Amino acid sequence: MTLTDFARRVTDSGTCAVTGSGAAGPDADAAPGATGQAPAPVAGADAADSRAVGREADGLAVASFVLGLVGLLVFNILLGPTAIVMALLALARRTRRRGRALLGLALGVADLVVLAVLVTGSGAVAWDFGG
Repeated sequence: MTLTDFARRVTDSGTCAVTGSGAAGPDADAAPGATGQAPAPVAGADAADSRAVGREADGLAVASFVLGLVGLLVFNILLGPTAIVMALLALARRTRRRGRALLGLALGVADLVVLAVLVTGSGAVAWDFGG
């Protein structure tokens, strides 16, 4: 929505009949709040903010899934907790990709379980597949 569409909507709703530069009143040079009226909010600002937060939360969900999946093979001591934190952040920010966030959470926990099993078996934090 452009600024002119916003001016038309305000005019059509009947709350303000002044639009455009030719309809300036006696206080045209005054500051926006000088006449006692609050400046009009910018339309779409809240929607743009919520889209940015939603996009960021979706990215966190996907990243947690990928890190949890990769963490099953390498660096599970680092990638497991990172996947868990990212998944919890994505769920807290109401991601649209809730399934991926839950999978990332499960894979992060699985990373730590795999690490615990392998460390218990070998007795060291460093492990390998060789006999």
